[in-house]
Amino acid sequence: MRTLLISIEKKGIPASVESKINEIMTGVNEFPGPDPLLIKQIKLAKTSILKLLEKELNIFPKNHFQTQWMALGMSVFGLPMGVAFGLSFGNLAFLGIGIPFGMAIGIAVGNSKDKEVEKEGRQLDWGGE
Repeated sequence: MRTLLISIEKKGIPASVESKINEIMTGVNEFPGPDPLLIKQIKLAKTSILKLLEKELNIFPKNHFQTQWMALGMSVFGLPMGVAFGLSFGNLAFLGIGIPFGMAIGIAVGNSKDKEVEKEGRQLDWGGE
């Protein structure tokens, strides 16, 4: 959590967004529950902060789009390619062949989007540690 907050501080965000982040962190700091629930609360706070940055400032963590597009590539490109391979070979056991191809396509698209965001200066120096 500390590394996320440090990378946000380096970015120089508006005061309105900073106050919202402070409200989220106050909820974490004042959490009265046991450690397992505190860990869950911290994860929820990270997610809330990242969504806030995405929505308000269009700022994304490293590899955000790569992760997102990898899943999309497997489902949108990989499964149809697998079905095409399976039907063309007459054996649907080849259905799984398309998934790695779709994953590669998704990773390539996501990497290009991540590089674009980095070039525009809208990427956090935080990769989800």
